[in-house]
Amino acid sequence: MLTAFARAFKTPDLRKKLLFTLGIIVVYRVGTHIPIPGVDYRNVQTCIDNAQANQGLFGLVNMFSGGALLQITIFALGIMPYITASIILQLLTVVIPRLEALKKEGQAGTAKITQYTRYLTIALAILQGTGLVATARSGALFQGCPVASQIVPDQSIFVTITMVITMTAGTAAVMWLGELITDRGIGNGMSILMFISIAATFPSALWAIKEQGSLADGWIEFGTVIAVGLVMVGLVVFVEQAQRRIPVQYAKRMIGRRSYGGTSTYIPLKVNQAGVIPVIFASSLLYIPALIAQFAGGNSGWKTWIEQHFVKGDHPYYIISYFLLIVFFAFFYVAISFNPEEVADNMKKYGGFIPGIRAGRPTAEYLSYVLNRITWPGSLYLGLIALVPTMALVGFGANQNFPFGGTSILIIVGVGLETVKQIESQLQQRNYEGFLR
Repeated sequence: MLTAFARAFKTPDLRKKLLFTLGIIVVYRVGTHIPIPGVDYRNVQTCIDNAQANQGLFGLVNMFSGGALLQITIFALGIMPYITASIILQLLTVVIPRLEALKKEGQAGTAKITQYTRYLTIALAILQGTGLVATARSGALFQGCPVASQIVPDQSIFVTITMVITMTAGTAAVMWLGELITDRGIGNGMSILMFISIAATFPSALWAIKEQGSLADGWIEFGTVIAVGLVMVGLVVFVEQAQRRIPVQYAKRMIGRRSYGGTSTYIPLKVNQAGVIPVIFASSLLYIPALIAQFAGGNSGWKTWIEQHFVKGDHPYYIISYFLLIVFFAFFYVAISFNPEEVADNMKKYGGFIPGIRAGRPTAEYLSYVLNRITWPGSLYLGLIALVPTMALVGFGANQNFPFGGTSILIIVGVGLETVKQIESQLQQRNYEGFLR
């Protein structure tokens, strides 16, 4: 990986792209520290310094925003509205025929879907920004902080609208920065911003574990967490690279005087075909009961039961529900993102077949069978990786933003591998030595 970056810096045009990407990252990180108007910055910092500040319902969104959410900055919502909008459009593509037709139109259809994603991102940013402002005004954003209700001193309608507009504009700016990286940088802009947001929280989270530790002034816990993190990274890299390659043979055809086909290739089916999407779905769904209980008044029995079983995250009910939801969403997302019948039809159209399997419906059934079998270990792997923060809560007394949690590691490793592949492919296009060796 380091060799690829070193070679990229030696290539003039790639060096410009890397420097441009670094410049955008600097602008993004500066924006995560600029508070929005109407917020008392001193009271926010007082609540963040509180021991309970990093725990609560907003841990996942705060991680995706690089810690900007709890500081209520202009980039407080971060890349999360765009991620949510992309997932929603991807799910609606299977349901709405119009979107499915656009997807099949090629580049023009993809551009139209991207435009819809931008509109939906702005709508979600307005909705999430309004919820964040309302939560900050009520003092529920920082539970246990004595000055939590004084974060927004002026609670007039004008100030509230200004705060929502500022955060929505910040989300639009983040989306624009990501597209700039995709167009003029090294590519994969949104994923790189997500990578930077998560990686930015690592140093403070690691140092917090050292400060809270009791063995050898916290260095034993610190070293243990580093060792666990390295093991997890190695495991995630191994599983993320694992794939089942289904061989495909194309029949030889004569068109005029030219011969087409007769080649062999394969269909790569990844063990973790769904990526990190099931973990995000499960986390978001489990936040809903706790969020309803937080804003519900009184001390009813159902509210007390939810607060005891689904808020802290270390209760057996929460752990079992989290694991089962991840497994369910892994199969659900694979089922809607990979269509065996469509793949089989395309293979049949171009004269392709799997050796030993008849073309058409038998090929679709075989692909579905293989996909279901490899999704089981992939879903169980996702569930076990996602439970690492829960074990950290019990073993180290860490907060819910445990640095080597399943979601963060999956995203960092996945984006890192994809970025290195893109750099290597661009290097290969500029310095291909295949015929010179």
